[in-house]
Amino acid sequence: MAGVVSRWLDRFSVESQEDTELRGRATAAGCAAIKDVPERERVDVHGVLQDVTLRPVGDVTALEASLYDGTGTVTLVWLGRRRIEGISAGRSLTATGRIGHRGAERVIFNPAYRLDA
Repeated sequence: MAGVVSRWLDRFSVESQEDTELRGRATAAGCAAIKDVPERERVDVHGVLQDVTLRPVGDVTALEASLYDGTGTVTLVWLGRRRIEGISAGRSLTATGRIGHRGAERVIFNPAYRLDA
């Protein structure tokens, strides 16, 4: 039992360190924390793409990516796009747009973005 608790604490510690590093990078980039951004405001958010998916949105194909900054996640949606060079899981970027909702999910449609080197 102690081994299970120890492994869980080690994993929690690593995740907390990664979240702290992500929050630090977002702050250094001059970006708002995703969890603190009010709806319908134009914002800059910075984080790491957790996943990238191609899916239909209504009658249009859309490229969707989950951006995580250590505080929360926002889904970036590019309507009418099947692929964008440089947009891939694990990539760090800054996105600009208006935060909205699609159901319970926070989204930015057709964000401007800047990839980190």
